[in-house]
Order: sequence, then structure tokens, then C-alpha cells
Amino acid sequence: MSTTTKRNYRATFILDNRGKEDTFDQIIEGVKKDILAVDGEVSAVETLGRRDFARVTDRNLPGATYVQVAFSAPATGPAALKERLRLNSTVYRTFLQTV
Repeated sequence: MSTTTKRNYRATFILDNRGKEDTFDQIIEGVKKDILAVDGEVSAVETLGRRDFARVTDRNLPGATYVQVAFSAPATGPAALKERLRLNSTVYRTFLQTV
């Protein structure tokens, strides 16, 4: 039996639900499932609300909803999570930090 050391992370997600029928709560639940799929454990979720971007990259999206999630995962977790979320069109950007 191998024990893996889990590290604590804080992830900030920018969510984009344009053209989707999913609510932000449903999108957050999907992100939580992705974290669990990479052997992570979610400890806290905080919705930071809608904010405008300092530099707009898409004229049709001048701002979006920010969500911060605290979780613990193995050292390979953040890379695997970024790869899973890269395919998810409702997550516009992902920022991961070690806490």
C-alpha cells in the first residue's frame, strides 16, 4: 500500500457560461468532480462574483464570474487538473497556486 503526500492548493477559475444552459452552481459541481478525478479533496469553495477584465481578450466577454477553490491533491494533481479543464469550454481560465 503506497501513501501519497497531498499538498494544499488554491485554484481560481474564471467561468464562462455564454450560450450554455448550465448555471454557475452546476459548472462548479463539474469542476469539483474534475478535482476528485485527479485524487483531490475539495475543502472550500468561494464565489468571488462577476468582475471586469483589466485587459479584454475577447470583445464579447469583457468580464466573467470568478470562483476560488481550496483543495488538496498529490503533486501530479495540478497538471492533470489543468489538462482536464483545458477541454472544458465553461472554464475560461485557470490559476493554480500552492498554499
